[in-house]
Amino acid sequence: MVVLSKPTSTSTSVQYSYSYIRNCKTTTFPIIIPVVDLSKPDAKTLIVNACDEFGFFKVINHGVPMDSISNLESEAVNFFSLPFHQKQQAGPPNPSGYGNKKIGVNGDVGWVEYLHLTNDQNYNSMRLSLAFGHNPHKFCCALSEYMCTVRKMGCEILDLMAEGLNTEQKNVLSKLVMDKESDSVFRLNHYPPCPPEMGLNNNGEDMVGFGEHTDPQIISLLRSNNTSGLQICLKDNKSWISVPPDHNSFFVNVGDCLQVMTNGRFKSVKHRVLANGLKSRLSMIYFCGPPLGKKITPLHSLMKGKQSLYKEFTWFEYKKSAYATRLADNRLRHFERIAAS
Repeated sequence: MVVLSKPTSTSTSVQYSYSYIRNCKTTTFPIIIPVVDLSKPDAKTLIVNACDEFGFFKVINHGVPMDSISNLESEAVNFFSLPFHQKQQAGPPNPSGYGNKKIGVNGDVGWVEYLHLTNDQNYNSMRLSLAFGHNPHKFCCALSEYMCTVRKMGCEILDLMAEGLNTEQKNVLSKLVMDKESDSVFRLNHYPPCPPEMGLNNNGEDMVGFGEHTDPQIISLLRSNNTSGLQICLKDNKSWISVPPDHNSFFVNVGDCLQVMTNGRFKSVKHRVLANGLKSRLSMIYFCGPPLGKKITPLHSLMKGKQSLYKEFTWFEYKKSAYATRLADNRLRHFERIAAS
């Protein structure tokens, strides 16, 4: 497990009002996060079943070299260990760049600092060089290698998903991510240890590291260190369950675009992160996005005479709308044609 060698200084003169949440509702049956072994022949079936039931699953035998993961994690630790004034040089996030506590432009905050990057490695290099004061060659090489291998894994998952859905084209989803104009993005989140005086309020509620939300893209590919904090919401939209950390595996989220492309069959999973009082948490998320001009509509092969639940829109239109909302808002509501069940 990699943790920061010392707590980073993230203090500013701005006062933030943090959110707290009660412990998740207790379920009457044990919840087991679906696990998909990409090397097994039943992977496509398990992926579809997991997306139907949870919109979320864990992937093992994913093919991403552990050296690639460790190298980037080490570089991320080095970045977040920099003095605050240096990290600020890579910001502000608009939306790419370094951010601290403030998430987006609509008032959401959390016990988190982050680095939001793009597919453009020249842009990433420019942002990082502002923080390091020199050409961050080692960081950028680790980032490029990691993004390349994780994107390949994501496309394999999307191909298996399409095959499991019996679509006419096996690459109907993955080709959007492999497109040279793909608007995929990458995010590093660092959740410092939360001081005891801030970790719980008077009602014993936990501080929120990153508030509840869904991801706008097709799928998200998440990897974190061995610190807990991630929770997902079940289909009843009330019960939250904690996801046991596993630094050797990846977790996959269904995003809003995939919900539309399956005409509501797969639901984008609502998730959040709670602050940890003892250990830092570092997560790395690759968001598989389509080209900006791509029209997002239900896949033709899945309709079979059914009416679309959603109005047609481009990824650019949806992205613009999503970034204008609060984290917990239902972003798809503005694009629904008829109420989704």
